[in-house]
Amino acid sequence: MVCWYPLEAVPVTLEPSAVEALKSLVLGFAFAGLLASAFELFTQKRAGFELLQGGGVGAVASVPVVVFSAPFLILRNTVRGRQIEGRPFFFVMAASMIASLWSLISGRVVLDLLMMFGAA
Repeated sequence: MVCWYPLEAVPVTLEPSAVEALKSLVLGFAFAGLLASAFELFTQKRAGFELLQGGGVGAVASVPVVVFSAPFLILRNTVRGRQIEGRPFFFVMAASMIASLWSLISGRVVLDLLMMFGAA
């Protein structure tokens, strides 16, 4: 007869820098999705990188929207491309890594702005 003993709880600790990085990553993705969805709600146009191709004042005004919503846009386009075009897994993985890095950076900028204004 085999007797199974419950596993002992192993305390897991996270470094403060890892927690900050995780907060930045999550906040970056959340802010990207919020910004893209708000843009689509108020303009009735789909947010995308093609906003920069219009030229003129509209393209210049859409730069902050595209820059901060880019992680969401990259992942949305990647998932749709995988479903519709059957893009290879390596392409999806590389695009997800790029979107995650971009989200980490933009989330850090958002966190720094919140700290500067005293909201966080």
